[in-house]
Amino acid sequence: MHTLTTNNNNLLNAKLVILKHLSLLNYKNLSEADLQMSDGINCFIGQNGMGKTNLLDAIYFLSMCKSSISSQDQMLVRHDEEFMVLQGDYEKEDGTQEEIYCGLKRGQKKQFRRCKKAYKKLTEHIGLIPVIMVSPGDQMLIMGGSEERRRFMDIIISQYDPQYLDALIRYNKALLQRNTLLKMEEEPDPELLCIWEEAMAQEGEEIYKKRKAYIEAFEPCFQSIYEDISQGHEKVGLEYKSHGSRGPLLETIQRDRAKDRAVGYSLHGIHKDDLEMTLGGFPIKREGSQGQSKTYLIALKLAQFDFLHRTGSHTVPILLLDDIFDKLDARRVEQIIRLVSSGRFGQTFITDTNRDHLDSILSGVVQDHKLFHVDNGEITQILNREANGNS
Repeated sequence: MHTLTTNNNNLLNAKLVILKHLSLLNYKNLSEADLQMSDGINCFIGQNGMGKTNLLDAIYFLSMCKSSISSQDQMLVRHDEEFMVLQGDYEKEDGTQEEIYCGLKRGQKKQFRRCKKAYKKLTEHIGLIPVIMVSPGDQMLIMGGSEERRRFMDIIISQYDPQYLDALIRYNKALLQRNTLLKMEEEPDPELLCIWEEAMAQEGEEIYKKRKAYIEAFEPCFQSIYEDISQGHEKVGLEYKSHGSRGPLLETIQRDRAKDRAVGYSLHGIHKDDLEMTLGGFPIKREGSQGQSKTYLIALKLAQFDFLHRTGSHTVPILLLDDIFDKLDARRVEQIIRLVSSGRFGQTFITDTNRDHLDSILSGVVQDHKLFHVDNGEITQILNREANGNS
């Protein structure tokens, strides 16, 4: 039985990792930037479309080897340019330095290097610098299809369990091969079908157990943070739905092989898993207001943060908050600001179009902080005296 430990001892032993310096060239609409970051809170103010989200996405990319927004790496290169470069200089709590570099030329594969040494597999990098991003696109977790909710689970588990990502890659390869056979005009070789079904079942059983253990350990943390933000006004829940709960997965996959053959794809397996998100015992997709849905999503992501630094490498993730205050009433904004500025979340990056929100955060923190202005892809630091209204 797979279990996850998330006790307070792990919380006390969590280690910080800090992005000290970020340089980029031709990343989306950002032509060039060379930024010294605060160890505490970094705020970016600017109108929509100016590049604030792209800046957070660059930080996310350096941790996850992919964009949080675009599924095609080639789309990350600035228009009319032939390449893009990202480099992050990090410092761990013990003083260890980490230099992460990514370069991408049009028509070529991206190159990732750690301290000037190229990775053999990008999966080796995932989890080294854990990250959590909260953005308006998270609404697809509620409104989108089950693929979004599976991705929600996969992103976190793969950051503390390297074997999970390997199993997921092998499962998806077996699924692709089985679906290719199912689509054939002539009758596929049953022995070949069986080989890929057995591979799906073997990897799928492992993925199911790890997803189930994750949700069981994660849900209480999520409920606690939601209750904090809503001040106990609503109750929320998560229920993991999987074909893996029906018994041996191989039997489930093979049971309707004829039907799978008729439709041309696999109807059963952990690629159909879903996560039922509830508010007051009912699906939040149907029952939740805009404010409640936004609160639900923010609580999910902050709980991911809280959960992630208690597991795996026990490293405190970098927290990216992109335009999170829209559609929230003043009371919930105040509660979120209180949480974010409490010092429990390590290094934090926040974007907003509303200067008042950022001023409220900065006025309530004693830790180091910086404020930047983003305008048409250009990023400039606002000096402390200007941020405080003294100039």
